[in-house]
Amino acid sequence: MITSISNPKIKNVTQLLTGARQRREQQLYVIEGVKMFQEAPASQIRQVFLTQEGYEKVRKIRPEIASLVTDGMMQNLRGPVCELVSDEVFGRMSDTKTPQGVLCVMSMPQWSVSSILEDADRLLILVLEGIQDPGNLGTMIRSAEAAGADFLLADMKTADLYSPKVIRSTMGAIFRVPVIYTDHLVRSLQRLKSYGVHLCAAHLKGRQSLFDADFEEKCAFLIGNEGNGLSDEVTRLAESLIKIPMEGAVESLNASVAASLLLYEWKRKVDISSRF
Repeated sequence: MITSISNPKIKNVTQLLTGARQRREQQLYVIEGVKMFQEAPASQIRQVFLTQEGYEKVRKIRPEIASLVTDGMMQNLRGPVCELVSDEVFGRMSDTKTPQGVLCVMSMPQWSVSSILEDADRLLILVLEGIQDPGNLGTMIRSAEAAGADFLLADMKTADLYSPKVIRSTMGAIFRVPVIYTDHLVRSLQRLKSYGVHLCAAHLKGRQSLFDADFEEKCAFLIGNEGNGLSDEVTRLAESLIKIPMEGAVESLNASVAASLLLYEWKRKVDISSRF
């Protein structure tokens, strides 16, 4: 059992939790809690840290992983390294206020845009430019999964997908929805267009109401920064500017709320049209 916060493995977990650069360099990130552990793909789990209480929880939900724990630690060539840690150490390495005694180090998945785009008859994509709030990003990923989106495309100014706040906000959707970052958003959008994807921008200057718009079966919705919206360069690439009708004195909606409305309106209309 690990009882010292000076242990190199514990120090590395702390660095992965707090440093985006460390996550990028190691291609690893950290998840916490029983629910996230239960949904985590086994092939991506690299290390598991458990308190005694956490071990008892894991033994019930994923006995194949709990069986790797023997005398505090066991290396299995076909599975992750599992280690017991003291409650004090776990409390210091945890990023949550009420730790559940289960923490995993995960490898970052490698998604291929080409494999998603090729031979697809229908495509629903969410494109993010400069989304800063981790909660917004996490909620968008959850909404994307719920609406059946194929993937999210984000520029490098968008919040770090693997920060603890974003991961918690996804409620497990991070494991199932591809999120692909691009260092050249305009070029990536031009590529989407070459695959026949129609670009629709959520924009306050849009003349067409969301509820009146007709959507293509291959569609990407562009969502801009919470304060500044979409850049002019990205907006010019859009083939449609969509405005969400609003009553009262409200000028704009939360970015994640707007994204959810767009995704579900596409789903409603395209699902209905496909029946006839």
